[in-house]
Amino acid sequence: MDLMDSYAGRRASRAALDTGLALLFTAGSVALPATMPPGGPVLRSPDALFVVLALLSALPLAVHRRFLLPVPLVMAAAVAALQGRHYIPQLSGPEGTSIGPAYIGVATAVFLTAVRGSPRTATLLVAVFIPAAAVVEAVLGPSGHRVATLLAEAVLLVAAWALGRLARARAATRDQALERAAALEHAQEANARAAVMEERARIARELHDIVAHNVSLMVVQTIAADRIQDRDGDKAHELHGTIEETGRATVTELRRLLDVLRTEDEADTDPSREPPQPTIEAVPALVESVRAAGLAVDFTTTGPPAELPAGSHLTVYRIVQEALTNTLKHAGHTRTDLTLAWEPEHRRLTVRLCDDGPLPGDGAGNGTGDGAAPRPPTLPGGPGHGLVGMRERVGAVGGSLHTGTRPGGGYCVHAVVPLPAPAGSPHDDRPGADTRHHSPHDDSRHEGHSPYARHPRPAGR
Repeated sequence: MDLMDSYAGRRASRAALDTGLALLFTAGSVALPATMPPGGPVLRSPDALFVVLALLSALPLAVHRRFLLPVPLVMAAAVAALQGRHYIPQLSGPEGTSIGPAYIGVATAVFLTAVRGSPRTATLLVAVFIPAAAVVEAVLGPSGHRVATLLAEAVLLVAAWALGRLARARAATRDQALERAAALEHAQEANARAAVMEERARIARELHDIVAHNVSLMVVQTIAADRIQDRDGDKAHELHGTIEETGRATVTELRRLLDVLRTEDEADTDPSREPPQPTIEAVPALVESVRAAGLAVDFTTTGPPAELPAGSHLTVYRIVQEALTNTLKHAGHTRTDLTLAWEPEHRRLTVRLCDDGPLPGDGAGNGTGDGAAPRPPTLPGGPGHGLVGMRERVGAVGGSLHTGTRPGGGYCVHAVVPLPAPAGSPHDDRPGADTRHHSPHDDSRHEGHSPYARHPRPAGR
């Protein structure tokens, strides 16, 4: 059976193997009368009934996988009918034991059933089918040879059944060995990863102590340099140089710490590694991608760009990304104006995106094509989870967000992101920043009349 399984590793190949066996035994049964030697047992001449019984004694093997027990039952019944009608030699008679293709076919069916069947099926096979088949053969056998026929049939079928159960047990043992080997390999890999992580944690703790010491030293040296700046400039300059060296050493240790903590999944060659977070410089590429999707976007930038923290860069990019995605989903291939207005004099960056609403006949939004499409409060699956995500992002950087429909159709998203205050200037008078606490579910802050007098919600372009 192992050889058969290795030859027929897939279901289609095993079905083809069953069909081949069925055709082989059918040919042997049909050709048996013509191959009998002269002087042998007297047999009935083949006729139409013989052909039907010969086919029933072998062809069911082709569907054995679907009918484990019915197939050997049908085949054994057909063989008994062939023997009873004297189309084939008796299993045991005056000339001795004669095991022809028909009997081997039944034994093969028993073998396959023992291999493929459940323990319950195998028990029924050996406890009911085999004794019944042996008794039927003995009854049909010639007088004086019925015990020999009974024993021959029983030994043949029991041997086939035992070989089938042995093959199934060997296959189960092999599968269990493979599973144990796989589990052992996984356990070894897990132990190796645990050892690596433990070593990395130890090294990280050591580097953490070094970095913490260096940072504390830099703080102390900075305080000392500030105190002697006016009295001893040379000494202050020397302290500043020491602080610089300590800072460089600290950065080096931090890089080593990050290298130690980086896992194999975060290797630079890993294609699944997440790319760097996008910045405002990536907005033009984002606009081009939505243009390729069919959204007409007029993108303009005004004012000189200013320095922004990384969090503000990501906030602006995600707001633009979410607003464009929202427009494409709810308004379809409409016209959209996107403006990034840098206003250093007011220390703010204004992001304004307005669309014209669904075009007539476009079918976007509410499916009618007339007027503005209804906008849900959230956009499931979007990069920022809809308007709620945009609101949270803007609030995290101290900005403001206003959204709403436009008179005559369309939708506008108006966000204000504060620019960093110049060095030495107070930080509590930033335009656009709101220090009051707002619930993340308070939609009145972002819909309808804006509470910000400096940045009212735009009603149109």
